[in-house]
This record gives sequence, C-alpha cells and structure tokens, in this order.
Amino acid sequence: MASLRIREAKEGDCGDILRLIRELAEYEKLSDQVKISEEALRADGFGQNPFYHCLVAEILPAPGELQGPCMVGYGVYYFIYSTWKGRSIYLEDIYVMPEYRGQGIGSKIIKKVAEVALDKACSQLRLAVLDWNKRAIDLYKALQAQDLTEAEGWHFFCFEGEVMKELAGR
Repeated sequence: MASLRIREAKEGDCGDILRLIRELAEYEKLSDQVKISEEALRADGFGQNPFYHCLVAEILPAPGELQGPCMVGYGVYYFIYSTWKGRSIYLEDIYVMPEYRGQGIGSKIIKKVAEVALDKACSQLRLAVLDWNKRAIDLYKALQAQDLTEAEGWHFFCFEGEVMKELAGR
C-alpha cells in the first residue's frame, strides 16, 4: 500500500467526508437516512464550539505522482460524560472504503481516537456497531473492546423528530 496518513479533518474536507458518509449509509442500506449537508458538517465541526471532531485517512501519492492525497476513510468522534467514570470519548462513525479494507486503516483510526482520548484524560472509548456487521465486531473484539451488550446487557435508545418534540412539549 502507498503511504497512509491519519490526520485531523480540516474545514475544506467536508465535501469528501460527506461523500464517505453517504458511502457508509449505502453500505448499511440506510442511504435514505442521511440528512446532513456539507454546510451543516462545516458549521457543526469547525465552529467555535464543535459538536464533533473528525479524523481522515488519506493515501498519499508516491513521489513524482501528480494527483494529491486520496481520502479513503474517516472517524467521527465527540466527547461524552459518564457519571460513573467521568470523561469519555464516543466514536460515532468509522468507515473505510471497501477497496481499502483489510489493510489496517480502521485499526489506525481507532488507535488515533484512543490517543486523543488519553490526551484528554478520558477513561473510556465507546462505540456502537450494527449487529449484522460481523467484520467490524470481530475487529473491535480483536482490539480487545468489551461488548457491553453481552457483558452488561446495555441497550441503546433514541428519541428523535416528532417524539422528541412531544417530549419537549413543542
């Protein structure tokens, strides 16, 4: 494989990040769920108080090649708080284009998020995975992640849209 670089995303990367988000949604057969825009990614990730942070994986051209780096994956994370364990980091999305899988890129993104977590004094790195994504589950287990569904019986829930408005009395 050519040279790989994992780096913090820049505001100008939002178009490529959105392209990869759409690829991930298509892979998960959820493409109709993507409502985010490039403008929202820019505003939410690169303002004064960002809602998320993003790492990108790039294949760098060999010396003498004319094209620039090619973005082949990303990891979106943000900080959360555990009332039992304190500072935590949540890896919302991790995606590597299919033709680049099996080369350790996903592991490198996860390891970089773990570095960020330790640099920010976080006690844990959390993520969720769809139950059918055996390849990702196997990767997380190989990296020694604990499956909280198996270990502690946790279930994740979500309120959104009209239900959230109803809860808020709006």
